[in-house]
Order: sequence, then structure tokens, then C-alpha cells
Amino acid sequence: MTDVDYASAFLEQNHAFAELIGNADESTPVSTCPGWSLDQLIRHVGRGDRWAAQIVRDNLDHFLDPRSVVDGKPPRGRDGTISWLLGGARLLVEAVEQAGGEAPVWTFLGNRPANWWIRRRLHETAVHRADVAIALGGEFSLAADVAADGITEWLERVAIQAGGDGAALPLDGSETMHIHATDPGLGEAGEWTVRVADNGIIWSHEHGKGSVALRGGATELLLAMVRRVSVADTGVEMFGADTVWQKWLDRTPL
Repeated sequence: MTDVDYASAFLEQNHAFAELIGNADESTPVSTCPGWSLDQLIRHVGRGDRWAAQIVRDNLDHFLDPRSVVDGKPPRGRDGTISWLLGGARLLVEAVEQAGGEAPVWTFLGNRPANWWIRRRLHETAVHRADVAIALGGEFSLAADVAADGITEWLERVAIQAGGDGAALPLDGSETMHIHATDPGLGEAGEWTVRVADNGIIWSHEHGKGSVALRGGATELLLAMVRRVSVADTGVEMFGADTVWQKWLDRTPL
């Protein structure tokens, strides 16, 4: 795991997301979230932060219906929406500080320490900021350590959820995948080897060969893994069986 200050990075991404939407037309379609407009994405991000904050604040050990979240809808007007977005992130950070980072609370992966939610919302917000940038035709970048941790967090969730409800695993049999982020300073935190074991997916931070291997900057690797961009449209190099990569994409969630 990288040495990311999750709370600070989360607030930074939240602020950058709010800045990016600026005076953009809220009816703008978001191609990387099919069927959604910018307005729907803003509501999704803002309510998601408040949902997580309420789970932590109320020390819940069960699912909370997002429709019941306090102040789950933004007020009218762009200024009010921006304030609502920024306020939701602060509520989550404050809730975790008050509860204690290790306090167990409900998550969609089972009970986890409260600070799990800050890390999850950091990467949720970062990827959705990329969605906005793509929709508006703008540039997107992340600090390499944040992007690398986003890949790690993504793989952690895939390893837990893969094969659930009888779904096919994203790798078959002896297939393996190696991801190498080339950004300076990442060290072993910038390499991931993924394989099948015990009817599930496991991964480790180590150098290795894979049935398919991807090599490039951490931000582009992250966006490719979560299907925001095609590898062909990035500077990422792919080696080996592209069919294994396509299978991985087809069998992992957006």
C-alpha cells in the first residue's frame, strides 16, 4: 500500500471535482457512465459521501437505503450544489474522526473499519472526476501514489467479489495478469501480479510475467482497468494475450 494520506487526498479530489463542474451544463451526457447526465453524476457523488458519513456517524452495522440519507439531494442553484458537494466530504472526514478510524461499520464488503469509507470515497471521487473531464473534453491526471493506490483498492475489491453468485472469474485456470506502473518512486507499490487460486482471484505486489501484461503510467492504468479509457487510446503498452485482458474487462464491474 502507498503512503497516501487518505483524508487529505479525499478532500483534495472532492474540491477538484467541485471545481471541474464549475459552470458546466448539467445536462451534458457522461459517456463513461452510460445513461447518466452530469447532473446525475453530481448527485451520485454528493449523496454517496453523505451516505457513507451517515453510516459512520450512526455506527451502522447494516445497509442504509441511500434514499433515506439526510440532505441527500442538493439545493437549487450551482452555488448551493457546490457547497453541498464540499460539505458532504467534510461530513465523512469528521464522522470518521469522531467515531475513530478503526470503529467497525457496515460496508458493501462486510463490516470494515470506519476509515475504509474515506479511502473508498477518495477513489470513487477520483474516477468520477475523470468521468467529468472526459465528458467535458478536458485533461485528467492524478498523483502517481493516489492512482497506484486506486489500482490496489480496485484489486482488493475484485478479489473479494469475483465469482460471487456463480459468476465466472475474470481470469481462467492458469491465466495471470501483470500490471506495472512506471512512475518514479512507486517501487513495489506500482506492480501487481494477479492470478487464480482456490476458485478465486488473488494478487500481490511483485514483479512477474503474465498471460497479459500492461506497462505505463499509474493514472492511465487505473482508467483502463475501470474501463474509462481504452488501452489503445493511452500510452500504456500491452504484452501477451489481449483476449485475456478483454476477458478481465468483461468480467469485472464498472
